[in-house]
Amino acid sequence: MKPTDRFPGMRRTLTILAALAAAAALPGCVYRPNIQQGNLLEIDDVDQVKAGMTRSQVRYILGTPMVSDPFEPQRWDYVYTFRHGRSKTIDRSHFVVYFDGDKVSRVETLDSPEETETAKLVRKARQAQAASEAAAKGQAPGASPPASTPVPATAAPEAPPPAPTPQPPGAG
Repeated sequence: MKPTDRFPGMRRTLTILAALAAAAALPGCVYRPNIQQGNLLEIDDVDQVKAGMTRSQVRYILGTPMVSDPFEPQRWDYVYTFRHGRSKTIDRSHFVVYFDGDKVSRVETLDSPEETETAKLVRKARQAQAASEAAAKGQAPGASPPASTPVPATAAPEAPPPAPTPQPPGAG
């Protein structure tokens, strides 16, 4: 005779307890991904935007704006948010470019683009890429390229004379 046969409700109680234990442990196993939205603005890129620049120059430096208001076409909003999955903290930056015609009239920083964890990773990746490119060229990272030695000008070689054209038999 099994021990659970002596107590008829014990099997059901153990099943319920096991289900409750599993349900209590499951919320800790839920995956919450990092959510990244908008333009990742680096402080160096934001500092490059100056009054008098054209729209195409701003778009080249910062990318396409996140919000381009059809009712206010003279304003471009660059917004970036990064929501960390587990910790639920949010990194934000908001940068506004105002235009007068086609030229930048002023720039405004609403939320400071602090160096977020993502920006740090991007910066480190770019530095590593620059270092590997410099190593491939045989120079120290951050070093300027070696000065090139002037090549003496020489006369270009003459072209070979054209090959004679064959003549049909009997001509000549």
